[in-house]
Amino acid sequence: MNMFGLNTQKSYLPFILLVTLLLISYSAQSIRFELSHGKDARCFSEDLIKNSMIVGNYSIVNHNKDHPLPPDHTIAVQVSTHGVTNAIIYRADNIQLGQFAFTAYETEQYLMCFMGTTDDSNVNLSIDLDMRTGVTTLGWPNIAKRSNVDRMVHEVQNLHETALSIQEEMSYLLHRNTEMLELNWITDNRMFLWIFVSYFVTFSVTGLQLWHLRTFFRKRKLI
Repeated sequence: MNMFGLNTQKSYLPFILLVTLLLISYSAQSIRFELSHGKDARCFSEDLIKNSMIVGNYSIVNHNKDHPLPPDHTIAVQVSTHGVTNAIIYRADNIQLGQFAFTAYETEQYLMCFMGTTDDSNVNLSIDLDMRTGVTTLGWPNIAKRSNVDRMVHEVQNLHETALSIQEEMSYLLHRNTEMLELNWITDNRMFLWIFVSYFVTFSVTGLQLWHLRTFFRKRKLI
């Protein structure tokens, strides 16, 4: 049963710098929102480009720090694509906290929906959501950070994969720049040849006309 009803010839240096900045872009956002019993799911959207990654940590806020959350204070979470594929990427039911992480294999919109599953109609749940998006680390299936050492290792892996992605993109742009320069050189040579041929034809026709007029006037004994 689906609990989430969704209707849902110039220098290339400036361009290279722009692509580099986009590749190393990284954003983080933290929000807190309320979930009421029996209300529709609360959804958030994020537009991700291909090969970017998003990591989300969520938890129910415990306003009474002296006591644990009641076991029936739970939520359901679903992450899905919206637009091209409409596929469910992550789903968790009857939980109090968790984490989702995935790589965007296509450029499209992604929805993160939350719904309260507590049976108490008088309870409003406060949810903390921390989302981070950035360049993906290809082949990085486990992003759980269990210790400071693991966190450092994963961050280094992330930076390494980011550097490789930037290197590949730079190589591609340099290759395209070389192709464009070669195309410009060929075009310039062809234009020069065309101008030379045009001048040659023009002067040749002019010379023939002058020779014809001179012959005509001589036959008529005008000169």
